Amino acid sequence: MPRIARSLFAVVTIAVLLAPGPRAQSGAIRGFPGDAVSAQRQREEQFRKVPDSAKLREYMTVMAGEPHVAGRPGSRKVAEYALNQFKSWGLDARIESFEALMPWPTERVLEMTAPTRHTMAIRETVLPEDPDSGDQDHTPTYNAYSADGDVTGEVVYVNYGMPADYERLDQMGISVKGKIVLARYGAGWRGIKPKVAWEHGAIGCLIYSDPRDDGYFQGDVYPEGAFRPEQGVQRGSVMDMPIHPGDPLSPGWASEPGGRKLAQADATTILKIPVMPIAYGDALPLLKAMKGPVAPQEWRGALPVTYHVGPGPAQAHLKLAFDWQSRPLHNVIVRIEGSTFPDEWIIFGNHHDAWVNGADDPISGAVALMEAGRGLADLLKTGWRPKRTIILALWDGEEWGLLGSTEWAEKHAADLRDKAAVYINTDSSGKGWLNVGGSHGLQQLMTEVARDVMDPRTGKPVAEESRRRQVNGTPEMHKAAREKDAALWLEPLGSGSDFTPFLQHLTLSALNVGFGGESSGGIYHSAYDTVAWYQKFSDGDYAYGRTLAQLTGTLLLRLADAPVLPFQFTDTADTLMRYVVELEKLAAETKDAKVDVGPVRAAVESLRRAGQAFEKAYAGVDRAPSASLVGRAELRSLNKLLLQSERKLGNSDGLPRRDWFKHQIYAPGFYTGYGVKTMPQIREGLEEKRYDEAQGGVRTVSAAVNALAAQVDEAAAVLQKVSR
Repeated sequence: MPRIARSLFAVVTIAVLLAPGPRAQSGAIRGFPGDAVSAQRQREEQFRKVPDSAKLREYMTVMAGEPHVAGRPGSRKVAEYALNQFKSWGLDARIESFEALMPWPTERVLEMTAPTRHTMAIRETVLPEDPDSGDQDHTPTYNAYSADGDVTGEVVYVNYGMPADYERLDQMGISVKGKIVLARYGAGWRGIKPKVAWEHGAIGCLIYSDPRDDGYFQGDVYPEGAFRPEQGVQRGSVMDMPIHPGDPLSPGWASEPGGRKLAQADATTILKIPVMPIAYGDALPLLKAMKGPVAPQEWRGALPVTYHVGPGPAQAHLKLAFDWQSRPLHNVIVRIEGSTFPDEWIIFGNHHDAWVNGADDPISGAVALMEAGRGLADLLKTGWRPKRTIILALWDGEEWGLLGSTEWAEKHAADLRDKAAVYINTDSSGKGWLNVGGSHGLQQLMTEVARDVMDPRTGKPVAEESRRRQVNGTPEMHKAAREKDAALWLEPLGSGSDFTPFLQHLTLSALNVGFGGESSGGIYHSAYDTVAWYQKFSDGDYAYGRTLAQLTGTLLLRLADAPVLPFQFTDTADTLMRYVVELEKLAAETKDAKVDVGPVRAAVESLRRAGQAFEKAYAGVDRAPSASLVGRAELRSLNKLLLQSERKLGNSDGLPRRDWFKHQIYAPGFYTGYGVKTMPQIREGLEEKRYDEAQGGVRTVSAAVNALAAQVDEAAAVLQKVSR
């Protein structure tokens, strides 16, 4: 998940009050009896001394030293390097391989054919200041899962190419039917742009990075500054991931050699028209040659031209061909067996594949995961073993469409649904403040950990800077509640990284964490995402990478060793009620909508009551002697109920038009790609005037929330017995 996209993926800044809450003042830790807290804190402090910035630099120098796109030899090489590191620390590690359709370009042509002829460069310039920008085996500048095609047509400029832009074109009386659209990156995920263009009759799509959004308008360009230079290109997948991620030929089941596959013609996530990413240097000749109406003011970028919409007289010829082969994926899997609850799993993943060298995306996160693994290995040498099983994973093929994580999750779906308690995800990470999103039953856990891990710059809890950055950005309708709440508010997760198959397909509890906000730049998915760029313009001393390793390792230790899994449900109820308020407002504002959200409100109230009862019962955990908990059958029953709690928010039928997505509370938007839609069937039904669909969503969401309330009530009853 890239830095630019993170703002779209709804992985945004967390918030906590500066003053610690009552539990922090008392030294209590969620899930631990009082007599176990001191030993747990000592173990965590011992762990947090291990991650080393020099080690992070060492790993990144090797792993991002060469291009390593999934399906190519470089990706296998990186996987084997990480595997050998884990093994050298004494960890049980192996590579688990899959395969997926990963088309490689065999022909790429882009030229302007009228009013004059001009052949575009469609390649990135090698910079003498950064030797890695000229590495061999650079990935060509292309969009994975574009259709093959040889098309010629007039060009229409469509701004960001999102649905609202086509509404504006309709108002202007301009059609893209039979045309090639030129869209700029931004305002939504890239895969939505050609999808919407095809729906409106376009025959091809070009996506360029306008310097207003991603270039010299923002700051000096690389190598003098951090931003995208004239020939920098944003590669990336345009798979229709809001339908499903993973191998396009195996939706819902693992893609392995010799396994069943759809015919390519039956794959629903492959684009219907050819699409190519280009630099603003290649877009400029087209924009210069275009006429027609002057673009609306908000559509104008920062190139030195008057932006016209067209169509024409600029005409383009786009020719693309791909080899459409299945290629291997190599996931690195580390397993630390639990001593007490081996069939309860805590999973932590980050991908290792990149479009080119990928120092920022994803190696900055991958190396932090590796250092967390080394810290756990050091603890194991002291005789410690986690109570629950810990699984670390470096996924392959994330950039193509979450391939490695999805195929692994689909293969192990039965075990994961039964045993996985929490999935923790990281991706790109830089310098700045903590950003976190995820399941709201983990909100208090995340709050406590954020208070116990220190910011390397200020020496204060990372929670403080996060709150300072976010409070003013809270929407006005929720600001009063936000200011009163001492807990951090986790943001809901859309898509765009490897949490998706775990949270939204298997409905496991999940977190997505990372640091950023002060390392912006324009090298995402380009040949300039190198070690040299990262060390000069991002977390160059690897201090925040070290902090990320400390934070994620602390999360793992708490989740793996807490006698009672540290879930809390009044936060969930409060969050869901905010979504209800938003939907009630949307329904009231939507003309002709007769959608009654009342049953969802009633279900959330039931969940709030159940959460309060659970908290009342939980008060006994602090006082319970550890010896009275260990080995009790009721404790296993309680943790099973908590482990399965997020599952209740799923629905086996999935969402309308995309049944792979099972979660009824969080999903990527059908026309946002990465950006989240909460209570998506209701929200999108209202937005798209599918009112019967929205009312059906009221039934499924209220049923899911009521099921969670019943589960929490049952857990509260068991907890009362456990904590006596």
